[in-house]
Amino acid sequence: MVETNFMHEDDIHLDATRARFSSVLKRHGELTERLSRDSDKMIFERLQREFEAALKSQTQELRLDGEQWNDGLLATIRERVHIEADRKAMQLPIDTNMMPISVFHEKITYRVGTKSICCLEGPRIGIQYETSFAGEPRELYHCVLESKSFLEKMTVLEHTIPFFFPIRELENELLSSNAMKFIDHIGDLLQAYVDRREQVHLVKDLYGNQIGELYHSLPYHMIEFVVDDFNCRVTVSLRYADLLSILPTRVSVVAWPLNRSNKSPTRSKKGNVSLASITSPMRLLYAEAALSTLSLPEAYAEIVLNLQEALEQNALSKDPSSA
Repeated sequence: MVETNFMHEDDIHLDATRARFSSVLKRHGELTERLSRDSDKMIFERLQREFEAALKSQTQELRLDGEQWNDGLLATIRERVHIEADRKAMQLPIDTNMMPISVFHEKITYRVGTKSICCLEGPRIGIQYETSFAGEPRELYHCVLESKSFLEKMTVLEHTIPFFFPIRELENELLSSNAMKFIDHIGDLLQAYVDRREQVHLVKDLYGNQIGELYHSLPYHMIEFVVDDFNCRVTVSLRYADLLSILPTRVSVVAWPLNRSNKSPTRSKKGNVSLASITSPMRLLYAEAALSTLSLPEAYAEIVLNLQEALEQNALSKDPSSA
C-alpha cells in the first residue's frame, strides 16, 4: 500500500510538472507569434533582397581557410567599407593616390565556412549564415554590423537571428573586443540550434505514432517526451549544457508501469516476462547512455529496439523468486 501511494504521488507530481511546462511553452508560442508579425517578416525579406543583390554584384569570391580568417582581414574589410562610404557621402572622385582604383571596382565576397561576408551600402558589413542538417540546406540568417567611423566599435544594426538568442549580450561581451569571435560564435549558435530542432522534427516524423507527448523550449535546449506504445510509459527528459550543444548533458529516462498490481513478474509460455506485472518505475540506463552519445533519432531507435529486454531484465532483478 505504501508503494502504491508513493507511485500515485509521483504521478501527480509528474502531471503537475507537465502542466506547468505546457503553460510556459504556450506563453512562449504566443510571444513568438507576436514577434513574427508583418514588420519582422518585412525586415527579413528586405535584408534577404539586399544580400542577394550585394552577393550578385560581387566581382570576386575569396574562400578563406584557417588562419586566413583573422582580425587583420576584418580590419581591411572595415577600412574598405568606410573609405567607400565617405567618398560617396562627400561625392568625391576616387583618389588613386590613397588607394588603387581597382579596389573600388572590385567587390569581394569572403567565404568563411558557411558564412558569406560582404560590404553593403554605407558603413555596413553584412554576414549571411547558412545552416544545414544531414547535408541538406536549411534557413539563411543575416547580421548587419555598423560603425560610425573606422576608430569606433562596431554595433549590430539589424539582424534576422531568432529573438531568443542573446545577441545584445554577445555584442557587449565580444563585438568591441573580438569581432571575429563574435561573428563565428553567432554562426555556431545558429547551426547548433538547427541541429537540435531538426533532430526533434525527424523523431516526430519517424516515430510520431509512438510519441504521445512532446515538449521543448524555443531554442530546443530543453526537451521532454513520452512514449506510450508499450505496456508502460517511458518519460525522456533532455537538458543541454548551453546553446552550443548538440548532445544533451543531463538525461533522464524512466519507465513507469501502467499496471498497479503488486504481483511478482510472471513468465509467458515462451519464457518472456509479462510487462503487465511490473509495478515500480525503472530507470533505463542503457537509454540514457544512448541519448548522451547518439543523435536523437539514432538514440530513439536504440531505446525502442532494446526496451523489451531491458524491462524484462530489470523486472527479474527485482523478483526474489528469480534468484
